[in-house]
Amino acid sequence: MEANAIIQPVIALGLWTVVMAVWMVATRVPEMNRLGIDPQQAQDTTKLRDLLPAKTNRVSNNYNHLFEQPTLFYAVAISIAVVGVVDSVHVACAWSFVCLRVAHSLVQATVDIVAIRFGLFALSWIALAVMTVRAAVAVF
Repeated sequence: MEANAIIQPVIALGLWTVVMAVWMVATRVPEMNRLGIDPQQAQDTTKLRDLLPAKTNRVSNNYNHLFEQPTLFYAVAISIAVVGVVDSVHVACAWSFVCLRVAHSLVQATVDIVAIRFGLFALSWIALAVMTVRAAVAVF
């Protein structure tokens, strides 16, 4: 299988992160304007979170989450491509991870039901763990 097959979900999650960034700006800036929050008050985002409503913070919280667990995904998926062990299981896990992370984003940024969000998070971790263990077996 070609390396491109595992790189496609990497790029897809990168594009999703761009979508979440735009969504964050599109919700945060108007809300700051509406509430009369000076942009300098956003210097410390922990203080900004206290000033903004939960519905606005949910989107920015998810944007931040896309720089946590997915960083391992990027490293593992690219390593799989570089080492040349791309196969249908790795690709299926990679796409599953991306789809679950998109679903996680949509849940967190809208209704934010923690039980659903956690289930999606746990399933995405399983997909990532399978990729990581299989890559480790191939490399070691």
